[in-house]
Amino acid sequence: MTDTLLNHRAEGPASAPPLLLGPSLGTSYALWDKVAPELSLTHRVIRWDLPGHGGSAADLIGPGAGVGDLADLVLALADSLGVERFAYAGVSLGGAVGLHLAVHHPERVTSLAVICSSAHFNGAKPWQERAERVRREGLEWLLASANSRWFAGDFTVPELVRDHAEADPEAYAACCDALASFDLRDRLGGISAPTLLIAGRQDPATPPPHLREIADAVPRATLVELPGASHLAPAQCPEAVLTALRTHLDGGAKRGMEVRREVLGDAHVDRAQARQTPFTARFQDFISRYAWGEIWTDPTLSRRERSMITLTALVAHGHYDELAMHVRAARRNGLTPEEIGAVLLQTAVYCGVPAANSAFATAQRVLAEETEG
Repeated sequence: MTDTLLNHRAEGPASAPPLLLGPSLGTSYALWDKVAPELSLTHRVIRWDLPGHGGSAADLIGPGAGVGDLADLVLALADSLGVERFAYAGVSLGGAVGLHLAVHHPERVTSLAVICSSAHFNGAKPWQERAERVRREGLEWLLASANSRWFAGDFTVPELVRDHAEADPEAYAACCDALASFDLRDRLGGISAPTLLIAGRQDPATPPPHLREIADAVPRATLVELPGASHLAPAQCPEAVLTALRTHLDGGAKRGMEVRREVLGDAHVDRAQARQTPFTARFQDFISRYAWGEIWTDPTLSRRERSMITLTALVAHGHYDELAMHVRAARRNGLTPEEIGAVLLQTAVYCGVPAANSAFATAQRVLAEETEG
């Protein structure tokens, strides 16, 4: 626990696109336990605790706090981790934080998912009354209704109920203050980030009409309604939430396939796709999403530079079939035969003459095919 930053847990490769996950009131980042590990295969997942919840200090907010104050804490956390732009997904109060960020800090949010949440929470009075009673009596009186408020049927997650019981009453009440004053209905049309709304059809707190209202107002938003889901959908229906989020976040794979075709050519990619089987499908998706959708799209290096690096790496490891493919790719990326020869000559010094000898033979064959064609 720190006194100035929200407690958080980071998972996934540091080089992967950042994805921040926000919790619901009364829960900790354990709300995402069944979803975050899967998302971390392709993203740098950072899930955080509300003030006074989980491991976050209670005095990070006080009476009269607004959702904007929570959003500022999230931005401070992102800044401390060196995260400039990020995808964001949040549940209930965590979703409200996401809406605030998308409205007030659009330059930071690459995509937004709002889950079992709302652009308003049924007016100030119920939340003001809850905050007053929590400050007066603590949280015990709320625990008996936790399961009915959070889950459908007989489902429960004891760890989340325990988080509710252990939350700091003053911080919880301050979060209620934030919900009481929150209303972004008149600002939804200005959200530019790609937006996904997920509603639980059995959610009594933020029923589907709340999510439909956002979907109708946010340009090009997508709405998914989950049967059997109540308020804490990531805990009760993790597979459905994961499927929806993966589809929403799939821009990297789509862009990766575009770049893969631009660099390697349609004929090569079509052959690779034709050979794809259920056994190799995840590997093909990995290549498109990670190698082409994240690495080759990074503007730090030009495609010409990436081709030169790739040629060198393939020579070093003796991957001459792949080398032939990337000699063709290097030509598409603007390298001349003379420049390719200079790269291979460099490999003679640092990778060895025998390796360079084989590389020159491969490259000569490919370049000759190009001339003949």
